[in-house]
Parts: sequence; C-alpha cells; structure tokens
Amino acid sequence: MASQILAIDQGTTSSRALVFDSAGNQLSVGQEEFTQHFPDNGWVEHDADEIWETTLNSCRAALQSAGSAAADIACIGITNQRETTIVWDRTTGAPIYRAIVWQDRRTSEYCNELKNDSTIVAKIQDKTGLLLDPYFSATKLRWILNEVPGAREKAEAGELAFGTVDCYLLWRLTGGRSHATDATNASRTMLFNIREQQWDQELLDLFNIPASVLPEVKDCAADFGNSDESILGASIPISGMIGDQQAAAFGQGCFEAGMAKSTYGTGCFLLMNTGDQILQSQNKLLGTVAYRLNGETRYAIEGSIFMAGATMQWIRDGIQLISDAAESEELAKQTSEDLSVYLVPAFTGLGAPYWDPDARGAMFGMTRDTGVKEIVTAGLMSVCYQTKDLVEAIAADGASLQTLRVDGGMVRNNYVLQKLSDLLNVDVHRPVITETTALGAAYMAGLQQGIFSSLDEIADKWQLDRAFSPEKDDSWRTTQYDGWLDAVSRTRVQG
Repeated sequence: MASQILAIDQGTTSSRALVFDSAGNQLSVGQEEFTQHFPDNGWVEHDADEIWETTLNSCRAALQSAGSAAADIACIGITNQRETTIVWDRTTGAPIYRAIVWQDRRTSEYCNELKNDSTIVAKIQDKTGLLLDPYFSATKLRWILNEVPGAREKAEAGELAFGTVDCYLLWRLTGGRSHATDATNASRTMLFNIREQQWDQELLDLFNIPASVLPEVKDCAADFGNSDESILGASIPISGMIGDQQAAAFGQGCFEAGMAKSTYGTGCFLLMNTGDQILQSQNKLLGTVAYRLNGETRYAIEGSIFMAGATMQWIRDGIQLISDAAESEELAKQTSEDLSVYLVPAFTGLGAPYWDPDARGAMFGMTRDTGVKEIVTAGLMSVCYQTKDLVEAIAADGASLQTLRVDGGMVRNNYVLQKLSDLLNVDVHRPVITETTALGAAYMAGLQQGIFSSLDEIADKWQLDRAFSPEKDDSWRTTQYDGWLDAVSRTRVQG
C-alpha cells in the first residue's frame, strides 16, 4: 500500500522535491536551480516553464534517489514561493509573460499613487492584513494585464488564468484540470479578504482584475485533484497546498498562539501564530492566514525580509568573495566581535518594518583594513539585524517572543544562530529536521489522506537539535544594533 509522501518545495532560486515516509522521516531530495532574470532596475522575473521543468526534474530525481516508484507515493503536497505572479492561457497552458517574482518592485510608482488615499491604504490592511506594496500579487497581475498586448481583452473573455506558483504547478500536474489555490497563498495576493475568506470584489474593482482569472480557494488540506498519470507514472492525489512560510511554521509545529518561527532561505520570514485573532499591526507587520483546516482559519503576524540567503548568494556569485556559502562561518569566526562594518542588503528595497521600495544596497563603516572576512561577516550579520528589526516591531505591537524556532538553509551556520540569540536576547532552537518547509507540505497532504491523525501527533514529532542561548550583554547588543539602525537610515536617505 502506498504510504510515502512527495513534497514539492518550489522556491525562489531552486525547485526541490523531497520524499517522506509515513513517520515524517526524509528519504530523499531532488533539487535544481533555475535562471534569475533582472530585465530592469528593481525587476525580478522567472521563466514559468523553467519553474515547471525544474520542479518535474526534481520530483523524478527524488523518487529515483529514494528508490521509490510513483505507485509508492500516497499523496503530493505543494509549498511554494509566495506572491510570485503567473498568467497563462487556459487553452494552451502557455504563460503570457514571465513570472513576476515577489521581490519585484516595478509597481512602486503605482503603489505610491494609491498611498495618497489613506482610505484605500486602511481598507486594504483591514480586508487583507497586508500593507499596500509592490511585494504582493495584485499590482503585478494588474501590470501584466495592462502591459502585455491583448491580455486584458483575453482576461475579460475568460481566456486567461492567474495563479501563484502553487496554482500554476497544480494546473500543470493535473493536465489543466484543476485551477485552485489554498487560503494561505490567496491571503498573499492583496485580493483576498482574510476575514470573510473569499475574493473581495471591492479590491478586484480597485485593481481592475476580472474575477474570471482567479482560482478556487480551498483549505490547505483538501482534494486538489490528481496528477496526470503521464507525468510521474501514476495518478497521485494532490492533497496539501500551503505557502512556504506558513508551511515552515506548520512543519515546526507552531500550532499554539504565541509560537514563532523564522525561516532563513532566499529571504527571511518571521511568523508568529496569533490563533483565531487577526492582529492588525501598527508597526508595519503583516496579518496573514497561518493555515485553514476543515474550514477553520488560524492567523499569524509576519515580518518579511527580502534578502537573507540571497545576500550570501550575491557575495558568492555577484562579487565572488567566497566559492561556497559554507565558507562564511569560518571567515566570521576570524572577525572581531565588535564588527563596525554594516552591509544593508536593500538590493530590491527594504521589507518589514520599513517597506521602502526605493532603498538600495549599501555598505558602511569600511576602513583601510576591511577585507573579505569583514564583508562576508557583515552579510551574515545583516540577517541577524533584520530579524531584530522584526522582533522589535512585534514587541511594539504588544506580542512577546520567548523562544524562536529556526529553519532554512542558513541555520546550518552556528555563527549566525549564536549571533541571532545574542542580538534578540532569546533562546534560538534549531530542530533535527531543518527541511521544515517541505515537511509542512508533507504533513498537510498526509493529514488529508489520513497518514497523520491530528495536529497533536504532528507537534509531538518536533525534535530539538541544538539550542543557542544569549552570551552577550546589553551593552554589546545596543552598540551593534544602533550601528545597524544608523546604516539603514543612511541607506534610505540615499535611496
């Protein structure tokens, strides 16, 4: 009897697939990077066909590595980079434009125009939990419909489909039979009313989006359809879909209000469960859907940072100071504990709590003896400082963070986690399984199929690998963070 779960984790720089057994143990992984396109200042695009091809290759590689046949897979779970916007032809399945990535800032001017009307800004936050920003899907979708010749006419005629990456992959996996998304991904479009749990007609009218392009919104654990037999060799139920940051929180067992996780992948995303309450932040954090099961919604407050692992990727590939990200930990250990060099990685603007799309990357505090190790360490520390920004905003909103569970590729770096604990003055916990994003998708799909019986069963599976406790005093913490705040303020002035 089929008992394994195939989890698709489609990210910003690579597509991955992992096979898990019925106990939640990882059996294999397949991964393939894809091309990043930067056609203009602040623009970021992906080829949607390449996303699909690398996803499919990763699935086949994971199955082969696990020694599994498609018949061994009980279900598929999908998790994905959120907000990234794809529009395709319903008949041919062909994308009409490249995917516009969540990092993309091309609609900044339009968003700034809308911000002149405080009523619109307040209405968007009240309905969606989000801030008016180019980050989210609505203005990206509007741009495609306005700028691609003939797109708006085709959309009005019902000939086009819109979706975030989860939705597009589902369409491709099912051979075009299923056009659906889940509540977490829908909640990141700036078109979905998280209070009423449905697409909001007033927002559709505001952004001039025809409802005909929208997918059906389902629970995170639901019947999303079956994969076409020709794709993986069997018709497999797709029974879980959830945005990547919510998936990581789910995989970390953050099911109780007040529990928080921070994921360090391409970006950094701190998410705290707020239970059945929508916390409307006064400090530029986001209210969002944590997950929806059996029609019941749990919410979260989230802070989003655009550049975390992507900063180290730039240091590796862009300016070629290192050949492998793993080298950064040893270089950082050789650097002064009182580093006064600050890298502000505002390459595509600043996310929470600044939400400044016009800020650009800069480095401050360099002296004659600044070298490779200082610049690399400044890149690592920028991730810690930006997390501190989020925690300060959460505290200002009245929420208290006692312990932070962490995951993502960067958490293998012990230097980063120790400095994170030092700066935040809280314990930082790294789990045994750090592939929590894929694991969350697997758990979600397995819940729907009955492989896992309850959230309590899933929570009991979480295991601690290592705890990091603060080792620095308040004086160090204050000095280092004040230097960061000064660097950010100068970056924004220059932007």
